Amino acid sequence: MTTSETTDEQVTAKTSVADLQQMATKLRENIQRVIVGKSDAIDLAVLALLCKGHVLLEDVPGIGKTTLAKALAQSLGCEFRRIQFTPDLTPTDVLGVNFYNQKSGEFEFREGPVFTQVLLADEINRATPRTQAALLEAMQERQATIDGETRRLEEPFVVMATQNPVELEGTFPLPEAQLDRFMVRVRLGYPSAEEEAAIYQRSGQGRLDVAVKGVTTSNEVVRLQALAPEVRVNEAVRTYITNVVRATRESDSISLGASPRAGLALYKMSQARAAINGRDYVKPDDVKALAAPVLAHRMVLGPTARLRGRTTTEVVAEVLTKVSVPIEG
Repeated sequence: MTTSETTDEQVTAKTSVADLQQMATKLRENIQRVIVGKSDAIDLAVLALLCKGHVLLEDVPGIGKTTLAKALAQSLGCEFRRIQFTPDLTPTDVLGVNFYNQKSGEFEFREGPVFTQVLLADEINRATPRTQAALLEAMQERQATIDGETRRLEEPFVVMATQNPVELEGTFPLPEAQLDRFMVRVRLGYPSAEEEAAIYQRSGQGRLDVAVKGVTTSNEVVRLQALAPEVRVNEAVRTYITNVVRATRESDSISLGASPRAGLALYKMSQARAAINGRDYVKPDDVKALAAPVLAHRMVLGPTARLRGRTTTEVVAEVLTKVSVPIEG
């Protein structure tokens, strides 16, 4: 490779990084018109979007999970639909149904809410496993098969699902196969005292219900999604990601460790995080910052660890202290 070709590649990579960083900043600032603070949670959702991933919003009621999903969809200028998951919801309520039109004398397809670009699956764990499984194909392959006919979903396509980890009565825990299809788990957490005071002030001024305007288009999002993989990951960092993922499977506290799909998600998210921070290369710090949000929800604790009240997030933190970190430079 000539010096000229190398320079051209570096310029292209820096341009891609600048575009990604600019978009992430615009999305964050726009969403924070209705959500006070929570930059880290917003960034995780944006990173998943840039990596063509799905987001599991898990937290107690009243934190702003639904508001975040709606604000992101409005900021993208994408079509948004919401499904309120309940025990009586059926797969056809999600995917759609073929019905007989008596006027035309033919069967016609009525699209379900999955045929959108940003889908909010509200309280997803309240639906039966059969209905939850209706989303598996859409999340993994960006398509839906109804009565033997496969229909492609429009790009970009992202599922943002919410669930309450406290109230478990009348719920159906998501199976590991479905959890593994969520690229990241986001927990907003309670606001700080200053943030909560700001929320009350905004409410009094009528600024919490303001409509968020789009700052980009779906075509631009698709273009940016193709740029994220251009961020460089050197061999040392690739090995570090591999060692972290494999260490979760070897932990005595874990009965089911992170899958190769989880490792690939960590790899992609690290690339996107580097880009929105203005770098065209991944650092070990990117991997460490994303390990828990990307890996923890995919892991299953062993019986002894559950009895001791441990969490998978704690296990990931423990793994990070044991795996040697490559020296930068």
